[in-house]
Amino acid sequence: MALKDQIENDYINALKERDDFRVSLLRMIKSSLKNQEIKTGQEVSNEDLLKILEKQAKQRRDSIIQYRAGNREDLAKTEEKELIIIEEYLPEKLSAEEIGTIIDEAITSLGVTSSAEMGKVIKEVMTITKNQADGKTVSELVKLKLV
Repeated sequence: MALKDQIENDYINALKERDDFRVSLLRMIKSSLKNQEIKTGQEVSNEDLLKILEKQAKQRRDSIIQYRAGNREDLAKTEEKELIIIEEYLPEKLSAEEIGTIIDEAITSLGVTSSAEMGKVIKEVMTITKNQADGKTVSELVKLKLV
């Protein structure tokens, strides 16, 4: 089943179960998808959908940090609940060890010897891992390996 169809089915189920919180979040995701389709003039692919969901998840993570900094634990908890639901649709994240192995392979295959070429390695690793690794994590691990 395509991810878009899964979101639609979960939305319908949430409506039937009267889960207002989930309905609201899934409606917002569906709206983002529709906006992307209107913007591009074509149906959203699974890869595009994953990018949209990753962006939504990143926004939630950033909001949680900001709300906690402002002593707004109530809002941070709401964002955390939304993040948990969004992450249900994202692929499983790779561990730091798995990312480290991919980085080592990329460094070897690209012949990188200095931190000046860090961008090449990051680009290669992000291409390999797709949506399974956070760019910030990859950047930090590459920096540690090339120092």
